[in-house]
Amino acid sequence: MLAAENGAIAGAKVGGMADVIGELPKALFEQGVCLDLIMPSYGFLAGTVNATKIAEFELVFGGRTRGVELLCAPHPDVPQAVIYFIELVEESGDLQIYTQGDPSRPFAEDANKFALFCLCVATALKRQLLPMPELVHLHDWHMAMFAVLSRFDRAFSALKHLPCVYTIHNLAIQGTRPLRDESSSLAAWFPELLSQLPSEALNHIIDPRYPHCINPMRAGINISDRVHLVSPTYALEVLQASNHSAGFFGGEGLEWDLQRKQDAGNLFGILNACVYEDTPLVANHAREKGVVCNDEPSVRDNLRVNDATPFGLVKSQHKTSGGTKLAAQKEYSSEWGQLLSDMEQALITWQGDTQWVSSCDQIALTRIAKLWRRYSGLEGASETPSMLVTSVGRLTDQKVLILRQKVQPETGPSISVLESILQMLAAHYPDGLFILLGSGDKVIADEFRAVAARYSNFIFLNGYDETVSRGLYQQGELFLMPSSFEPCGISQMLAMRAGQLCLVHGVGGLKDTVIDNETGYQFVGHGLAEQASNLLARFGDALKAFNSEQWLTMQSLAGRQRFDWQASAVKYKQQLYQFE
Repeated sequence: MLAAENGAIAGAKVGGMADVIGELPKALFEQGVCLDLIMPSYGFLAGTVNATKIAEFELVFGGRTRGVELLCAPHPDVPQAVIYFIELVEESGDLQIYTQGDPSRPFAEDANKFALFCLCVATALKRQLLPMPELVHLHDWHMAMFAVLSRFDRAFSALKHLPCVYTIHNLAIQGTRPLRDESSSLAAWFPELLSQLPSEALNHIIDPRYPHCINPMRAGINISDRVHLVSPTYALEVLQASNHSAGFFGGEGLEWDLQRKQDAGNLFGILNACVYEDTPLVANHAREKGVVCNDEPSVRDNLRVNDATPFGLVKSQHKTSGGTKLAAQKEYSSEWGQLLSDMEQALITWQGDTQWVSSCDQIALTRIAKLWRRYSGLEGASETPSMLVTSVGRLTDQKVLILRQKVQPETGPSISVLESILQMLAAHYPDGLFILLGSGDKVIADEFRAVAARYSNFIFLNGYDETVSRGLYQQGELFLMPSSFEPCGISQMLAMRAGQLCLVHGVGGLKDTVIDNETGYQFVGHGLAEQASNLLARFGDALKAFNSEQWLTMQSLAGRQRFDWQASAVKYKQQLYQFE
């Protein structure tokens, strides 16, 4: 398996792909499939696991000779499995997995890095420095050049018949680069390969919109034997052309290639999953939130439900500013205090590497300081929010475009959906709170910072912290995930695992995991305006239902769903890995 990230190694995670790479091998091993992983070291990863150097070799890339080290370490969770690292001799220091690079040359630096990595892997296999696998599993555009080299480069003819499986985690990011006349191009990487390519092969790897460019994502789709999308619904959506003006994100120009793969019976949608080893956390969260679990396994036959013993909670009632609230006998103010402390520590840590305190972080620290005063009883208010809305994710248009959409209130100028949500939350629950954790696009971050300055019930944490993320999943009552498209999504699974209801856009993996009015809330709509309107309507429904018997029943069922890797691993083995 070739991948850019790996959640099983500290420091090797950027996004949801890392969770897949980190958790899937263990489930597959239980199905009798042993997966070795090879990934770039990025100048630091091999050292974090004390990997052992097993070989050193040279190759030519980009017109110059590169020294390469091959290292390995035992997989931390899978007996017999190995994690290999490719380390460039000239690399050193704390490098990054992905590079922002020059906006005028998108993907240039990363494309160079991953094309070189794929060449290193092919070379190591050819020279028998790595054991020859039964098949190779490639993940996203970063690894697609391995398929190109193994199929079309005469120097690697020994790999030509090696089956390739290709997983698409996010079709929107395709890694497109020029064919030639650029230092980050196919001709610069592999000049002999470009001259060898017959026209038919070239037609399989060039970008359908830009014929002077290579599209690694398209190459992976067309060259690999089988293609895998990370949810059943997303596998159907990508067969249709995108219509961004209508708010639909589908095949992103590659729908014809995917349709051909589907027609040949070689395209599969298998849902990602998450680990449920911390099931007691679900029970604790439900107990804190007053969830009553009964012996009803599910209200829908097709839902995957845990058959564990019900929590057996005893409810009591107390008054809050939001009205009568059902609560378990166990108080959870200490957990709220811990979350405040974790957020404060994350903000301080982020400032440690900067000379100036950012205004965004200063606003968040000010809000948290006020919450500390409330928590300590100094302001005479309730010590915990009557309703806590949460969101965790990257600041990209994929994730938050709908939140940025403008809507027209009954009076006054137009405002964003995010602002409307905050106004609705304040109207229903004056001491309610929305905490959003995320980083990414600077323009989006600036917009959210301005909103946080105007609305005291909004805390925007512009960064990522694993401890804070975990606390938001466990402490929140309603998790927002209004992605314009979502290949699978892990955040909604983690929120549900902790007993938190989710409000999601009914697309991709979100549609496959959150059942409307049963385990959460969905909205849909044709076009951004309708999507924005329907999101606000469903948010209003959630506010009205909060802590009702219906809410508690939904919360109980959501916390008992099981999107486990064991079930998905069976499909991986049957649909992706069995070749005659």
